[in-house]
Amino acid sequence: MSSSSVRGVSATPVESIIEPLRECMVSMGSGHGKETGDRRSPERTVLGRVASIMEVFNGGQQVLSLGDLSDRTGLPKSTLHRLADQLCQVGWLERDPGGYRVGMRLFELGSLAVEGHRLQETAFPYLQALAAKTGMSAQLGILDRTEVVYLERIVVGPVRLPTRRGGRQPAYCTALGKAMAAFDGEAMRAVVSSPMPRRTANTITESFALWTELDQIRKVGIALDRSEAYEELVCVAAPIRDSGRAIGAVSVTGPAGRMRWRMATEAVHSTAAAIWNASFRFGSAGARM
Repeated sequence: MSSSSVRGVSATPVESIIEPLRECMVSMGSGHGKETGDRRSPERTVLGRVASIMEVFNGGQQVLSLGDLSDRTGLPKSTLHRLADQLCQVGWLERDPGGYRVGMRLFELGSLAVEGHRLQETAFPYLQALAAKTGMSAQLGILDRTEVVYLERIVVGPVRLPTRRGGRQPAYCTALGKAMAAFDGEAMRAVVSSPMPRRTANTITESFALWTELDQIRKVGIALDRSEAYEELVCVAAPIRDSGRAIGAVSVTGPAGRMRWRMATEAVHSTAAAIWNASFRFGSAGARM
């Protein structure tokens, strides 16, 4: 999922990802070994050192040499060289003739975080209205490569959904994922060519069958999950888009016996259109044309 053309984003993608990244690293890295007290200083753990490297790119200088990194982090050049090479391997840094710059993968993650937060804020009242109208749980998701990332959900009734905010599910067997992949040629090819293990008796596992369904979704603008991800749960989803790629998708989901397909289809379609209009009008989420 390309997020680099998001409109209305004031914070840079690097700034949006560094702080949560540091918090995560400090939390994960602080429990290894013992120093003064029962915990090592985060800066002395591998994850803490990685965080300190990434933080120095917050300034205006885009390319930093190994010497620059050493001066700003206080880490030995030998340690920096080893960690920087590893960060290049995962795409968080990229090599440059002058040293290192922030990698595209980190840019994508930061853009995804910024876009997702703003889309969630815009969509929340519409999801509440959708859940109230249909009596079903409403969900909002975005596409990250071949997976759906759940930004928000409004749960209705006693049914416990297997999804959660911030959780992920494969796109090939979810209505949200299919609704978004159908309108993104690159994502569509990636989803169709990815592994599709059978999860229920209704899961689509053949590439041609999935390609055919995605092509049909492009024509009608609605995607269905007929108990393809979980037994007894069904879903109807619509992409949040105008004439370009989807910036997300919205769905209603619940037990198969309670789904009123025609009403749910109309409701998610109108809700997706309302979220798009609100997002485009207020610049809360960008249209990727």
